[in-house]
Amino acid sequence: MSTLEDVSVALGVTGSIAAVKTIELAHELRRRGADVRAVMSDSATGIVHPDAVAYATGNDVVTALTGRVEHVELCGRDGWADVLLIAPATANTVGKLAAAVDDTPVTTTATTALGADVPVVVAPAMHEPMYDHPGVLASLERIESWGVDLVDPRIEEGKAKIATEDAICTAIERATSDGQLAGEHVVVTAGATAESIDPVRVLTNRSSGRMGRAVARACYALGATVTLVHGPVGPHAVTRSDAGDGGDVSYADVLTVETTAEMVEETRAACETADALVSAAAVADYTVDTHDEKLRSGDRRELTLEPTAKLVDAVRNDRPDMPIVGFKTETSGDDEAMIEAARDLRDRVHLAFVVANDASVMGRGETRALLVHAGDVARFTGSKRALADEIGASLAVVLHGET
Repeated sequence: MSTLEDVSVALGVTGSIAAVKTIELAHELRRRGADVRAVMSDSATGIVHPDAVAYATGNDVVTALTGRVEHVELCGRDGWADVLLIAPATANTVGKLAAAVDDTPVTTTATTALGADVPVVVAPAMHEPMYDHPGVLASLERIESWGVDLVDPRIEEGKAKIATEDAICTAIERATSDGQLAGEHVVVTAGATAESIDPVRVLTNRSSGRMGRAVARACYALGATVTLVHGPVGPHAVTRSDAGDGGDVSYADVLTVETTAEMVEETRAACETADALVSAAAVADYTVDTHDEKLRSGDRRELTLEPTAKLVDAVRNDRPDMPIVGFKTETSGDDEAMIEAARDLRDRVHLAFVVANDASVMGRGETRALLVHAGDVARFTGSKRALADEIGASLAVVLHGET
C-alpha cells in the first residue's frame, strides 16, 4: 500500500517563488496515493498558472471563494479534506494564520480547518531575514501551539527554502496517522560501524543504513519523537536509482558515530530517556589496534581481531524492561535457520521481537525478512519502507497492546 493511500490533501499555495515547486509536490503526493485538491491565493496564480496546478492535482483549482463556500466544502467539519497543507507558506500568510485574518482563499480555508479540527501542516518559504523576523517566529510558535505541524525550511544561500518533498510527505503521514506512537521516544540505530586499521583504512560492512532510516521515519510518522544514531555506510556500487535514497532525515535528532564503541556509548545515552530501541545498525563484531601511521602497501600483514561490545546487551543491562527490537542477519538463506538464530537472540536478550533477514539484501532497496515474535513468525517481502511500516506498527502493539 502507498504511504498516503486514501488520504485527501487540500493543498494551499501562496505567493512565494517556491510555488513553482508545487507541481512536483502535487505529483509526489499523488504518487504516494493521496488525492489532492488545490486552493491558491491571487499572488500564487501570478507565479504558477492554475491550469498547471489543476493538471498536477487532477482536480479543479479554487482561486476564489463563491456561493459554493469552497473553504467549508474542503475543510469544514464534514469537509472533503483529511489534512490542509499550506506549501509554500509566505511570511505574510504565516502572520495572517496567527492573527485569524482570512482575506485569501488559502487563509480562509486555514481558518476553517483550524476551527473544524482538521489537521494543518505548514511549510514556510521565504528569505532568511524574513524567517528570522521576531514577528514571523512568534507567529510560527503561536500556530504550532494550536496544533499546526510545521515543516522546517532548509536554510541555504540566505534563503529559508521550502522543505523537501519527502519531508513534507512525511509530515502529512504524521498528521493523518492514528498516532500509535504519539508521546513515545524511540531510538533507532542505522548504518554500519567502521574500525580504523590506520589513518586511511577501516574494517566495515555493506550496510547502507536504508533500513534504519526507514524505521526512524516510520516511527516519526506514527507520532514518535525519534533519535537516530547513524554510522557510516559501507561500500556500494553507485547507480542512478540510488539518488534520492531518503537522505533527508529531518524527522529525527541525528547522532553521527563511526566506531562500534561510539555507537554503543551514544545509544546507551540516548536510551536513558527512551521508551523503545530499534537496533537496525550493522554493528561491527570485531575491532583492531589502530596504527598511528599509514601502513605501507605491498607488505604482508596480519590483523588480530578483538570482539566488540554487543550493543543490545549493553542497553539491556542499562534498561532491563525497555522494549528492544533486534535485527539478525544471516547468510544461509534458509528460513528455518534464520528463525532459530532470531529466536536464540530474542530469548537471550529478552527482545520484543527480532527482524531476521538474509545478508544478500544489504544495500538493496527491496528486502525479504522474517518478523520473529514470541508466538509467531510473520514473513515479509517488499520495500524497506514498507517493512519499516510493519516494524513501527508492531512496536506500537508492543508498547500499547493495540492493533
